[in-house]
Amino acid sequence: MKELLRTTDPTIIPFATALLAAEGIETFALDVHMSALAIVPQRLMVGDRQEFMARAILRDNGVPITA
Repeated sequence: MKELLRTTDPTIIPFATALLAAEGIETFALDVHMSALAIVPQRLMVGDRQEFMARAILRDNGVPITA
């Protein structure tokens, strides 16, 4: 799995997950419960083979990719 993005904004991970799920790309969110402290960023992971397509989808929809 590859890290697709990292953020402390609680709205970006669900939005990115929904965009990718609509295209059939499975994701896995890490550190979701730790990010309630606003110190630890949430991370969104994606399979190695789907990374290129996932980055393109997020970029086309204006999601800031930080990883």
